[in-house]
Amino acid sequence: MSISVNYYNEIKNKIIDNEVYAKIKDYSRERNKVITYFEIGRLLTEAGGKYGDNIIDEYSKKLILEVGKKYNRRTLFRMKQFYNVFSNEKVSTMLTQLSWSHYLLLISLNDYNEIIYYIRVAKDNNLSQRQLQERIKNNEYKRLPIETRSKITNSKLLNIKDLVPNPILIKNKNNIDIINEKVLHQLILEDIESFMKELGNGFCFIGSEYKIKIGDNFHKIDLLLFNIKYNSYVVVELKVCELRKEHIGQIEVYMNYIDKNIKKISQDKTIGIIICRKNNKYVIEYCSDNRIISREYELV
Repeated sequence: MSISVNYYNEIKNKIIDNEVYAKIKDYSRERNKVITYFEIGRLLTEAGGKYGDNIIDEYSKKLILEVGKKYNRRTLFRMKQFYNVFSNEKVSTMLTQLSWSHYLLLISLNDYNEIIYYIRVAKDNNLSQRQLQERIKNNEYKRLPIETRSKITNSKLLNIKDLVPNPILIKNKNNIDIINEKVLHQLILEDIESFMKELGNGFCFIGSEYKIKIGDNFHKIDLLLFNIKYNSYVVVELKVCELRKEHIGQIEVYMNYIDKNIKKISQDKTIGIIICRKNNKYVIEYCSDNRIISREYELV
């Protein structure tokens, strides 16, 4: 197959310009790389439409000889794939928000809403490529409630409860077989940072078995957290059984206590998260307090 010289020369020039730019413009070189690779992907797509898909093989052989080994068939194919994904109007405006290594993780995803979610998460939390890869591997988006995914699709505002996944993954490094509430509690405390990241963005640890006094009796809240982003306390209760109605009553009392005795006027009302072995949609359906959510846990 004869090579289309015009397409090839344009691709080659863009690659050379990007290589030069990368050496003298450190602060914006990643953005330039992403835009350059997107444009190369466009050219490869157009050339492929005219001269056949094998044009990538032809171009890569010449580029390896004339520019460098990293511009092999696989690299060019990814550029083309990148263009085909991000030329879609759903994600085209998010083209330069992340690095090239981040986008390489996203181009294999089939759902545009999932791509949008991970771009937002990576940008808002300044995630490294490795951290984003871990979230994708853990199917974070697919574990979001259906209602949350619908909100993302329709670009609606999300709240703290929307972003708590189901199930919540809790690390069990020693593969403990017998799990009671005390053991579950300890597993969470062993890696409290991972647990809070699992819940979502902006969580801070306040206390474990947080003691409160109601009347003449003392009670212990399993975990008390605070979410900086949403400016509210979060009460977490752990249950190693199916969700029951008395669990709702218990956490509601704790939430009301925090609101009355600890929460400042400037802060939003306390949120309650019940983490249980098995959910019960009927119990939560008839819960009148929409600040309370329940999620199952899964040991990993």
